[in-house]
Amino acid sequence: MTQNTRLAQTLEAIDQANLADPNTEQVNGETLPREHAYSLHMTRWLFALEAEPSERMQIACRAQHIERWTMPRSDFGEGRQNYYQWRQACGRMHGRRAAEIMAECGYPQEECERVETILTKRELRKDPDTQLLEDVACMVFLERYFARFYDDNPDYDREKWLTIVRRTWAKMSPRGHDAALQLAGNLPPHLLALLQEALAEPEA
Repeated sequence: MTQNTRLAQTLEAIDQANLADPNTEQVNGETLPREHAYSLHMTRWLFALEAEPSERMQIACRAQHIERWTMPRSDFGEGRQNYYQWRQACGRMHGRRAAEIMAECGYPQEECERVETILTKRELRKDPDTQLLEDVACMVFLERYFARFYDDNPDYDREKWLTIVRRTWAKMSPRGHDAALQLAGNLPPHLLALLQEALAEPEA
């Protein structure tokens, strides 16, 4: 099997898995399964940040939320600690599923394990591939989900929102920062003002 065929089969298998998501999202007037839509946003932003991304990064970005609906946030209880436990459990699940699919499509074990490591984000800020995945995910959040997240949480006060924005910013690389600043002009005015305030007065 050629490398291009192997990559195409892996991405197709990930897409088929995410097409089973019962939740939906509107994208350019089309109704798509939510995690499939998310994976396409991830791929688009990967190529925006990295002109010629590696196969492993194409796979990792496509599998960032693979089958996430099978592990709902509600299973982990309320509170920040439970939220982080859910995020870590999701990362492990996504990494495991991506590695399984890669192995089925003929990737060697070391490449499967590499993508699994990237998706768990254990090496964030240390590993360039993991950092790129985080930059891509942050760009997708800012472009597609920040406004909805804001509207869905009217009980959050200003300081909480500033903290969320600053922590998102802190996870990004300079390359991600540049892309986010270019995107900022497309944000709704209230979110642009929030971003500007958060960056003007960094968290202590």
